[in-house]
Amino acid sequence: MINGNTGLIAHIGYPTHAFKSPMIYNPYFEHAGVNAVVVPMGCKPEHYAAFLRSIFTLENIRGALITMPHKVTTVGLLDDVTPTVKIAGSCNAVRRAQDGRLIGDMFDGEGFVRGVRRKGCRLEGARVLVVGCGGVGSAIAASLAAAGVAWLSLFDARAESAQGLKERLTAHYPRLEVTTGSNDPAGYDLVVNATPMGMNDGDPLPVDVARIAPETFVGEVVMKTEMTAFLKAVQARGCRFQVGSDMLFEQIPAYLEFFGFPTTTPEVLRSVAKLSY
Repeated sequence: MINGNTGLIAHIGYPTHAFKSPMIYNPYFEHAGVNAVVVPMGCKPEHYAAFLRSIFTLENIRGALITMPHKVTTVGLLDDVTPTVKIAGSCNAVRRAQDGRLIGDMFDGEGFVRGVRRKGCRLEGARVLVVGCGGVGSAIAASLAAAGVAWLSLFDARAESAQGLKERLTAHYPRLEVTTGSNDPAGYDLVVNATPMGMNDGDPLPVDVARIAPETFVGEVVMKTEMTAFLKAVQARGCRFQVGSDMLFEQIPAYLEFFGFPTTTPEVLRSVAKLSY
């Protein structure tokens, strides 16, 4: 029931037909008795800067979820952002502070980190390979750095992407060892596929799976199918792993905390979600 006390979370992007968040947040709010609603808002890029500012003039706005194609543009429209946003170069959550400033954060990486930690993967002091240094890979690398990993190896088909991410990481985490240039997965505690490989049948694997030790934890970001060819291959190696959709469900509690709502667990969110495609 939406009434005069309902808090609004804007879900801003374009187009909106693939939005999943309203089908997760809204059933949870109903389940938990939280008087709030996530509303899809389709906004084309040419109108976005003005729209973002205007929507935060509403007194009952609690925050905004930002998705494609606006994640990168948002960074330059805010008053303050976290180091994770600065490293990732993109932002997917905005809220208004008490003094009226717009604050941005990025939770893709936080969702990934929460997920692997809850599955028993120790990150403090770990050696990690991240394959794919675009938006999601950069966000994951930033959150891994904040989580205390000791060594990050970055690989991207575009070498300049990996090098740029290395420079942003070392600017904020000068003690972190960062290397680039190789996707050889041997010798790592955690290997992350942050590329789109696995979205389509017949995609090549992001790394040589035969070089992954069975003790290595493996993370996936592709959500189109739960068990990608990559995950099936590492499962056959005996590796523990995290599926791509876990990153989505694990980051929602972080969003709820950021917006000032009661938090929950991914298990509760999965149990009440009403996903349809």
